Amino acid sequence: MSTEGDCANMEEVEIKKWKETMNKKSLKERTTSMANSLTIKAGIVSNITNHSSKLGWMATLALAFQSLGVVYGDIGTSPLYVLASTFPKGIDHTDDILGVLSVIYYTILALPLLKYVFIVLKANDNGNGGAFALYSLLCRHANVSLIPNQQPEDMELSNYKLETPSSNQQLKKKLENSHFARVLLLFMTILGTTMVIGDGVFTPPMSVISAVNGISSKLGQDYVVSITIAILVILFCAQRFGTSKVGFSFAPILTIWFILIGATGIYNVFKYDVRVLLAINPKYIVDYFQRNGKNAWMSLGGVFLCISGCEAMFADLGHFNVRAIQMSFSFITLPAILAAYSGQAAYLRKFPHTVSNIFYECIPGPLYWPTFVVAVVASIIASQAIVSAAFSIISQALSMGCFPRVKVVHTSTKHQGQVYIPEINYMLMVACIVVTALFRSSEKLSNAYGVAIVCDMVITTFLVSVVMLIVWKKSIWKVSLFCIPFGCIELVYLSAQMVKFKEGGFLPLVSAVIFTVVMAIWFYAQKERYMFELKNKVSSEYLLKLVNDLNTNRMPGIGVLYCELVQGIPPIFLHFIANIPTIHSVVVFVSIKAIPITSVALEEKFLFQHVEPREWKIFRCIVRHGYNDVIGDSMEFESQLVQHLKEFITQESKYMFDLEKTTKCEEDGDDEEKSISLSCASLNSIQSLDMVEGIENEIKVIDKALEKGVVYMLGETEVVADPKSSFLNKIVVSAYNFLGRNFQQRDELMAIPRKKLIKVGMTYEI
Repeated sequence: MSTEGDCANMEEVEIKKWKETMNKKSLKERTTSMANSLTIKAGIVSNITNHSSKLGWMATLALAFQSLGVVYGDIGTSPLYVLASTFPKGIDHTDDILGVLSVIYYTILALPLLKYVFIVLKANDNGNGGAFALYSLLCRHANVSLIPNQQPEDMELSNYKLETPSSNQQLKKKLENSHFARVLLLFMTILGTTMVIGDGVFTPPMSVISAVNGISSKLGQDYVVSITIAILVILFCAQRFGTSKVGFSFAPILTIWFILIGATGIYNVFKYDVRVLLAINPKYIVDYFQRNGKNAWMSLGGVFLCISGCEAMFADLGHFNVRAIQMSFSFITLPAILAAYSGQAAYLRKFPHTVSNIFYECIPGPLYWPTFVVAVVASIIASQAIVSAAFSIISQALSMGCFPRVKVVHTSTKHQGQVYIPEINYMLMVACIVVTALFRSSEKLSNAYGVAIVCDMVITTFLVSVVMLIVWKKSIWKVSLFCIPFGCIELVYLSAQMVKFKEGGFLPLVSAVIFTVVMAIWFYAQKERYMFELKNKVSSEYLLKLVNDLNTNRMPGIGVLYCELVQGIPPIFLHFIANIPTIHSVVVFVSIKAIPITSVALEEKFLFQHVEPREWKIFRCIVRHGYNDVIGDSMEFESQLVQHLKEFITQESKYMFDLEKTTKCEEDGDDEEKSISLSCASLNSIQSLDMVEGIENEIKVIDKALEKGVVYMLGETEVVADPKSSFLNKIVVSAYNFLGRNFQQRDELMAIPRKKLIKVGMTYEI
């Protein structure tokens, strides 16, 4: 075993020195270095163009239309309950209506429009949004990853886009050198993710029950609860059809919804009180707080619900694109909801006693039932927004090693970010049914609704501020213009939401904490497993002794051994040899490595390296994938692995040929020009034939081994706590083992046929 410190992680300074050294080396030195490095493959594919192309206007308009049915259901249906939640005890002064409407105006303009549409959406990772997309950006531009598997070859990826050093080098170095800061950054990312999931438990019941309340006076609350649960079951069962189909199905209905509430709002404004438009004057906000004091501050908990769901614009970005989201919100969603709130306020100015059911009270008689039907369907769509967001961010967390293994189904061949996760889908469905049965009304649900949303907004503000400093290279004062105003607004709303903590506000936080603990435990144990393998990897000398041992037999076929390490031979290999003293004629150590980018081109996925001695046909392979990539089934994987292995053998032979040719010509450098040319030409002719013959022979070996079949070897590792470790560590390890047993196994995730699978047990002590 070897504990030498040739770890896979390289600090940014080391990576920079590596690139500078490679540029300064002669052809001979470069070729020698590359012949013994993974950079052979990286160098070949690093010049390919970015495979993500910009969409045309027609495709963008189609996505903008789809986004209406996926992204804006929550914020679009907020007029169902906002004013009722803001005035739970009735309206004491009619001017309070103008004050609240003014707060609603500026809240919508400041947070969804200014913050998200014009700023946060631009902080995307190749078109993907959410907390983990921001974290992946930071991992690429600063060495903040806690798992030491970074390699200089990763910087050559076409989607990596690592730019020149920023002007904030001092801040960047502090972030990289502080273990606490790196842990805090990951913790905030996980917490932001779990807040969206927690919100996903409350958004569907709140939206649906608010819409169904339109018949509560006729059928009673028990029927309302039963109908709500039935609608939720249908909604979650429809998720398997994918975001694209669901979006196109829901988009026309949401379009009708926005037309209805917008037109009704304009009608009410001009019929009852056009002076409500004066609420654009912020003076009414000042008057409202002066008149009501603490009660005005407490009412912000209800006002905040007018922007519930705006986080979905960023979290659901991977399903669409920035331009589509900007267009659909600015030209359809924003005007419609502002008109709806204005119309409700105008109606309340004349009939303030109707505030408890204001949405349906202000609907003109002939439009009541059509609006009710559309409202129910729109509330279903509101739930779709947060469910789609939960799928997206969990998929990102999974690929980054921060979530237990679950099945991710990619539902669209055109848009990689559109995913469906069955386990999470049904988990959310059960949670939503339980919440609906417990709270039973929108008034009680409003106490629990919104806490997770505002917490997630605060975390997004923090992460985007760090991205501005590290990635966008903005100065501190420019970043302050973003984080201080928006942060203060969100903290004020958070303080108002906390008033409802005992009345149910704690539930979404409890849900978020549970998911945070699960994700933190999984990440910690995965990291410690990697460190165990790194410390106990097999040395090159020991491997040489092992393969030369006469007791080690070779059998025909290709053996694929999965491991976590990106460099070195994993300790599990010794256990295979100890239990089965036979190895295949071709052995490939495969490490499936998550890269903090959206997608890796197929030409760039596979990196190979020979493991000495070369004649033993043992290779190391790193399979790189982004968080939107699909890991194919075993048959597809076999085909791609063998194809790229043959390409590697061909390219490596060419490099070795260039090395020998360059060496010979440099040694003859003092001879006459003619003799040099003859010597090099003669050498080229002989070596070309040898090279072609050598390539053909090696490929024949691979083909012959492939004919005998591919066998997958997995380590059935048991993770145990170090006896000397703390009691907390032992609890964490036990929890990790429980999660590992009850979620998908690696062989199930990759659909490896059991007939081709060999498992050998080993104990990892962490």
